[in-house]
Amino acid sequence: MTRVAAVDCGTNSIRLLVADVDGVAGTLTDVLRRMEVVRLGHGVDRTGVIDPEAMRRTLAMAREYAGQCAELGAQRVRFVATSASRDASNAGEFVDGVREAFSAFGTTPEVVTGDEEARLSFLGATGELAPHGIRGPYLVVDLGGGSTELVRGSDTVESALSVDIGCVRMTERHLRSDPPTDAEVAAARADIAAALDRAALVVGLEGIAALVGLAGSVTTVTAHALGLPRYDAERIHLTTLPPEPVLDACESLLHMSRADRAALPFMHPGRVDVIGAGALVWHEVVARAADHGVRTVVASEHDILDGIATSLAR
Repeated sequence: MTRVAAVDCGTNSIRLLVADVDGVAGTLTDVLRRMEVVRLGHGVDRTGVIDPEAMRRTLAMAREYAGQCAELGAQRVRFVATSASRDASNAGEFVDGVREAFSAFGTTPEVVTGDEEARLSFLGATGELAPHGIRGPYLVVDLGGGSTELVRGSDTVESALSVDIGCVRMTERHLRSDPPTDAEVAAARADIAAALDRAALVVGLEGIAALVGLAGSVTTVTAHALGLPRYDAERIHLTTLPPEPVLDACESLLHMSRADRAALPFMHPGRVDVIGAGALVWHEVVARAADHGVRTVVASEHDILDGIATSLAR
């Protein structure tokens, strides 16, 4: 067994997984999972730079994560940064801060491409599907804060595309009212549709057996569809639903006020203001897949974070 640590720093949140990896089987045994909303990508779509306060709170959490990696005896650490760090002109400052935080491990943060982000998401999401009777080909959709990755494959990635339609980006760009107006929703829907048109040409939606959704927007929609009295990752993980209840849950969250969303017992406070946009993106993806005959919609709690950890064993 090798103890590894994976950090996924996205537009909205920074997450840590410390796990023991069986190098032969490639299986992960969790030691610690954490997620903190730091909103690193706040304003990046508009300004092109990481906000100083967002930088400060994200680097503070990076230092805290590094301390936990040391305490738990992690032997290898990989830190992956995604959409906000790709887009920002001052990403170098962020990279330097993370390198300093993880200096004991010799870890340099990787500002990965959309293609690498897609590959890692697919690796993390699909390992448990076939053993649970969920057969491919899969369309894996990692719905993040700044971007969404769509990946098609069965045992390996066949095609992938990253498009800039994440929940933070769509909120800042379109859904400014509380609740959003019809005009705002229509503009966001058109933006999402254009991105999915591009994705369909590259990834292809024909012949997909299961649509697999990853990350907080998807799991929150699933919690709403299930009517959970609290957020329950074990209950949500590998939940399989037909498209209709997922679409209904998306519409419900999209049109709620922020106060009503905040009152939901499964809602993370850091997701209240962006879940409407996340639900809208997921609605449009699910609707497209359903139009192509997909009847199996899966929510996975395992995603790019698990892919990063697995990659360390390989």
